[in-house]
Amino acid sequence: MAPSPSRLIGVSIDESLGLHATPEAAQDRAQAIHDLLEGNDFALSNGKPGPYRLHVTAQDQRLVLAFSSDSGQSLHTFGLSLSPFRRVVKDYVQICDSYVLAVKASNPQSIEAVDMARRAIHNEGSEILQERLKDKATMDFDTARRLFTLVCALTAGGVR
Repeated sequence: MAPSPSRLIGVSIDESLGLHATPEAAQDRAQAIHDLLEGNDFALSNGKPGPYRLHVTAQDQRLVLAFSSDSGQSLHTFGLSLSPFRRVVKDYVQICDSYVLAVKASNPQSIEAVDMARRAIHNEGSEILQERLKDKATMDFDTARRLFTLVCALTAGGVR
């Protein structure tokens, strides 16, 4: 069976977004992109068919998401304000740090509790992302989760 055309087939990040990234942040970005491309269900709401390539830049405290066709034809570009994500990204980064510490030093019940909190914050961010993009794109929840992971990796890595 052929893959659905309603999907992302490529993601690139503007080089300027990685100028001050730590090696760990660069690895987080690469992993987020890999996971997103491994499985996603995504379609632009403007009716332009996929599959899509996404190029991410930043401008004026916004991520600029530029979508093109596989052949490079520009399909749609829009900004995603980072303001609605500030708190949830901060909380997510903190809980991820807590999870790493819990794995190193805690009992299984503590690890499970921190992991449940981490998942809840991640879900909250994914829901915010779906809401912010609802007029621009449709995606399943797993895709929203993977795309939120990329937003976190970009934001935590220095996009302000």
